[in-house]
Amino acid sequence: MELLPAQMAVKFLFLLIILLEVSVLIFGKTKQDHLDEKVQQLSTWSNRRAVIHMTSDKFVTYVKNKPRNYSMIVLFTALSPQRGCAVCKDASEEYNIVANSYRFSPSYSNKLFFSVVDFDDGSDIFQMMKLNTAPVFMHFPAKTKRKPADTYDIQRLGYQAENLAKWIAERSEVNIRIFRPPNYTGTVVLVLLFSLAGGLLYMKRNSLEFLYNKTMWGVLSMVIVLGMTSGQMWNHIRGPPYAHRNPQTGAMHYIHGSSQGQFVAETHIIMGINAAIAVGFIILNEAAKTKMDISKRRMIAMAGLGMVVFFFSLLLSIFRQKYQGYPYSFLIR
Repeated sequence: MELLPAQMAVKFLFLLIILLEVSVLIFGKTKQDHLDEKVQQLSTWSNRRAVIHMTSDKFVTYVKNKPRNYSMIVLFTALSPQRGCAVCKDASEEYNIVANSYRFSPSYSNKLFFSVVDFDDGSDIFQMMKLNTAPVFMHFPAKTKRKPADTYDIQRLGYQAENLAKWIAERSEVNIRIFRPPNYTGTVVLVLLFSLAGGLLYMKRNSLEFLYNKTMWGVLSMVIVLGMTSGQMWNHIRGPPYAHRNPQTGAMHYIHGSSQGQFVAETHIIMGINAAIAVGFIILNEAAKTKMDISKRRMIAMAGLGMVVFFFSLLLSIFRQKYQGYPYSFLIR
């Protein structure tokens, strides 16, 4: 019995649909198998070491290429001393603290992995990502495209583990509680200082007049005040870099260009300027109390006044540099 043309067309269409469904099932299974293999391999590496070291092939396969149902945090760094990256070692240590905290936390899963790309092992990766500086932290989301916020703002936030964990939680919705390894250095130093102070008091138990020395307590108080007002506590909390090298010109910048950040070198500069201003006022005060002749007292007073005026003008100039649009200046612009 011959089939009518309409029946033949229906039969052909039915067979075509079956073939398409089979092809889709086979392709989907292959794609899923490939994804499972990638996740399994990353999990194996992560179980051995919390931070996975990436080469060019690994980076393309596990970070750039699809399919991917996991997020990847990548640190681009240059740890070789010849590269001259002053903060890369400290940033890498903080990054490892975050990765190890996640590795041994209850929230650990195969939805988030940590990796690192060193310039000496993957300079072509730096070119691929158009990077000309280090360290740089990047987040590669599981499904969506990368956004500007997926690059960590190290200049503003620093590289401390707590800040990195907060940024990772914002980008990947994975909360990491930071567990730092015990550090007994501070305890040992504190014990030694108390032991030294106790030994000194014991040796000088018959002559403790130095405890009533106003100059000693004044200098100690000034050191504490200078340390606090220069921003040392901010450095301790945020962990900023010591300085910044301009990738285009290679020039070093020791003063941060924004009021929202600062460098470690900047706090040392501010501390020195504040100390010079304080010394200038001390000289002015001593000039008023000294019993020298009037000409010498005038010279000392002029020296103290010159120090106060010059260094205050320098401090105001730095303030104007950080707070763009500040209208007032004095001597130095």
